[in-house]
Amino acid sequence: MRKIKNIHLKDDPEKYRCFGCSPHNHQGLKLEFWEDGDELVSYWEPKAYLQSYPDVVHGGIQATLMDEIAGWVVYVKCGTVGVTADFSVKFKRPLASNKGQITVRARLLEQNKRLATISAWLLDPDGNVCSEASLRYFLMNEQQARENYNYPGVGAFFDPEEIEAD
Repeated sequence: MRKIKNIHLKDDPEKYRCFGCSPHNHQGLKLEFWEDGDELVSYWEPKAYLQSYPDVVHGGIQATLMDEIAGWVVYVKCGTVGVTADFSVKFKRPLASNKGQITVRARLLEQNKRLATISAWLLDPDGNVCSEASLRYFLMNEQQARENYNYPGVGAFFDPEEIEAD
């Protein structure tokens, strides 16, 4: 596994407030990501204030976790930026908010010029799949991503010595 650098950390902290990945958003999820072969992975400790029923992570938060990691799949695996086009979630079992760290995983299934299809899922501390999602992202071409969204290219997400090791 190799750590994915958060390219937004150099952005103005007053403007970089992403609910999913910004360390500057005190109410946010503060996700960090790693590349694990074909998948991206994140680990997250649920907070009681993000529950629905007692001791259960709210479904909207679960969906947000999967949408966020899918966006990072677009950065790292598709080599561009994109926006969510379609999103379908299946909740398979309650995700406890009081049992410890959960795992968020995602994988690129298919990509063409304009769309990426991504699968994402949440695992409880025992490794049980609690929810899963199928997402499609509209993709920008890399030139648009670089010019309009400051996309730095895939290489910026990894330390140089880790890129050479691949």
